[in-house]
Amino acid sequence: MNRTGAGKVRGTGRATLEEVATLAGVSTMTASRALSQPRLVSETTRAKVEQAVVELGYVPNRAARALASAHSRVIVVLVPSLSNAVFTAVLDGIHDAVGASQYQLLIGNTRYSDAEEEKLLNIYLQSNPDGVLLSGVSHSPHVQRVLGSLQIPIVSMMDLAEGEEDLSVGFSQLDAGSTMTRHLIDRGYRRIGFIGAQLDERTLRRADGYRQAMRAAGLADPALEVMTAEPSTIALGARLMQRTLALGCDAVFCCNDDLAHGAIYHCQRHGVRVPQDVAIAGFNDLPASEWMMPSLTTVDTPRYRIGYEAASLLLDVIGGRTPAQRRIDLGFTLRAREST
Repeated sequence: MNRTGAGKVRGTGRATLEEVATLAGVSTMTASRALSQPRLVSETTRAKVEQAVVELGYVPNRAARALASAHSRVIVVLVPSLSNAVFTAVLDGIHDAVGASQYQLLIGNTRYSDAEEEKLLNIYLQSNPDGVLLSGVSHSPHVQRVLGSLQIPIVSMMDLAEGEEDLSVGFSQLDAGSTMTRHLIDRGYRRIGFIGAQLDERTLRRADGYRQAMRAAGLADPALEVMTAEPSTIALGARLMQRTLALGCDAVFCCNDDLAHGAIYHCQRHGVRVPQDVAIAGFNDLPASEWMMPSLTTVDTPRYRIGYEAASLLLDVIGGRTPAQRRIDLGFTLRAREST
């Protein structure tokens, strides 16, 4: 298939860079520079090239550009949810860090599934990305093998890697879970339940922190743990709170704020006073938590900063710059409010 003239295309069905250059009246090299490094050409030239791109419907061939430059200008980002406010904040940070660069993001939703993470990684690696941002540090054996074979930088987000050479940005989920449990113990509570859902690696580490603090205080009792692999929702929090109250708990640590909100609503509907009859704590400090009645005691996690710092760290390594830290601990803050 051969056609000529503005807007016409050749065998691939796509306009070529050469056609853009011809229509703009510049060399192919200048047209390429105007698209990839616009600051290096004059405003007039850039405007001509951009106009030609619009008229021809030109789409850059990233694969060819990657072969020519040894860089794809693509970063893969895998998160477990695109609707969870925790990860939308992480993605906001990533976007802001990458925004001024020439990089594009390939974002995948693993849905808390090892199989989905494997599938997405296999597909996205075909784009020859320059780096990868992953949620968490625990992955399936297949993903571990794939990651180990890559010659590109990989940064883990949300939790901290144990290896000295691994790149990670986050905080200790275990320490955060332990800190919240000790707060409840220090407030005088003794039968402290733990509500966990989804059972992803972050929830399990918070649960480990809870157990660690309960054992240290001589209060450990596995019967006080109410755990389910169901996806975390406010409605689920209400249902699990009903089961937890039957255990005679005087305080409940929910693994996230969604569950804690549901727990408070359940108590309000059934005449259970918070915190007089039972204290309730959450995790992540979602925007609504401060405005609950009563306001929710929770752990404030630096979600936006995790995304921003992780992307910045990745860009530094891609660019050949030696990072000041390979393991960036951003910490967390306990927000003690009315619910405890």
